[in-house]
Amino acid sequence: MRLVMTEPVEKMERPYARRWWALLVLCLSLLIIVMANTALTVAAPDMTKDLGLSSADLQWVIDGYTVPYAALMLLLGAIGDKYSRRGALVLGLLVFAGGAVFGYLADSAATVIAARAVMGVGAALIMPATLSLLAATFPRAERAKAITLWTATAGLAIAAGPVVAGALLRAHGWSSTFLINVPIALAALVAAFVLVPPSKAGHHDRIDYVGGLLSVIWTGSLVYMIIQGPHFGWGGKAVAAAVVAGAGLIAFVLWELRHPRPILDVRRFAHRRFAGSNLAVALFFLAVFGAFYFLTQHLQFVLGYDALETGVRMLPLAGAVFVGSALTGWLTPRVGMKWTVSAGMVLGTLALALLTQVDAGSTYGDFVAPLVVLGLAIGLALSPCTDAIMGAFPESELGVGGAVNDTSLELGGSLGIAILGSLLATSYGNHLTDATAGSKLPPSALETAQDSVGAGYAVAQGIADKAHQAAAQAAHASTPQQAAALKQQATELAAGAHRMADAVSSSFSSAVAHTSLVGAVVLGIGTVLVAFLLPRHATTEEVKEPEREPAETTTG
Repeated sequence: MRLVMTEPVEKMERPYARRWWALLVLCLSLLIIVMANTALTVAAPDMTKDLGLSSADLQWVIDGYTVPYAALMLLLGAIGDKYSRRGALVLGLLVFAGGAVFGYLADSAATVIAARAVMGVGAALIMPATLSLLAATFPRAERAKAITLWTATAGLAIAAGPVVAGALLRAHGWSSTFLINVPIALAALVAAFVLVPPSKAGHHDRIDYVGGLLSVIWTGSLVYMIIQGPHFGWGGKAVAAAVVAGAGLIAFVLWELRHPRPILDVRRFAHRRFAGSNLAVALFFLAVFGAFYFLTQHLQFVLGYDALETGVRMLPLAGAVFVGSALTGWLTPRVGMKWTVSAGMVLGTLALALLTQVDAGSTYGDFVAPLVVLGLAIGLALSPCTDAIMGAFPESELGVGGAVNDTSLELGGSLGIAILGSLLATSYGNHLTDATAGSKLPPSALETAQDSVGAGYAVAQGIADKAHQAAAQAAHASTPQQAAALKQQATELAAGAHRMADAVSSSFSSAVAHTSLVGAVVLGIGTVLVAFLLPRHATTEEVKEPEREPAETTTG
């Protein structure tokens, strides 16, 4: 047995014998790039305190990863198809690991953002490569099962990221959440050479670099606009990004319609099955990432769990994803993807509807049912959609197919955090203003508290600290009258701190309920649209295996 796998999968006369081990490598690669985002949600408070990040800095630490990730996937997926899908995976793992080391050594907002951007470039190489290698390695009869496991891994990563980050933060600093990616990436890199067969398209056609560049421009501008506008206001930067995104998209579509071998044949979106699957993926991750964004904050700030405790309490979602994935593998061939996907989206809508019942008195037990329902929804809906998207592409364009699926996922996630996150912040600020009306809180302190739930509790803690100082001064007062006055002041400040903390808690809980309602309405409308678009009788098994094109004589 060869130590390094050199035989291209396209030249194999029968299915690759170690394909399930290869899938393990692909899932491990997927795991770290998804965890890189979800782990940051619990590391962010420590990072903010240590580096003195502003709210804008923190937002770009999070989204510095997202912009290159979303913008580059289509072009890099096409390059991987032509030259080497395994090569794209290996290069992506190297870039990702290098960015992680850079992040570990970072000591300022600018360097952390730069490190996250480098990791985003690595992720843009890895993500489409994992799906294209999966589709190339597995025969059509097994592909749906393999994609189901791939999807379940993504669900596991969403919940596992906070657990891993929380465990690291208990004994190490926030930088350890970067460094943990390095040994995993290197292990996946070595395993890729041993277990994953090389693969690339059989044609020699030149890549449509103009279309690829236009895709980078419009996708990157759109993601930038999604981040900039809701969080920082619709000023010149956001409007300019919107104009560039719109013009870039139009130019991209017109160019692709005229090009003899486009990087992405946009006519595919005229097919209901393909369009419906992409819409379902985007809407689902809008809901999932939006819900994840405010659930982790509620568990940490309102219920008072630390990073590890928060991560552990998100695990019911991961377990439910695996159950939902097992169900979809059994249901989809029997009832068709239209009903499986629609059922998943209905459950996702139900999960968000359950979160509208959140209030200041809610305990963790009130979140278990929404987490389980949301996990089941992910498992039911996403793998049939991913399988349908990949099935729409010939063997020569599997990297592009993976990029389309992953771009829909990333755009949906970005929209979820930007739109629902912005709505959450606005709703929280408005509720806090109403809850503190008539208080003696200084306007500057109220403005600070309105910035975020964390800032609100910090203001409450500041008032409590002043109460402790007044009580300490009363113990050493020179006269009984002075002592009495200081004790009275301490009592009033302590009561004010308690009222402020209650106001923050109730305001954020109300904002979560309000935001969940909007998310449920959006996903509910999306469910109707997706059900209309998906063909009634189509199943993931109905897509015929495209004929393999002649393989090149060189390996990739």
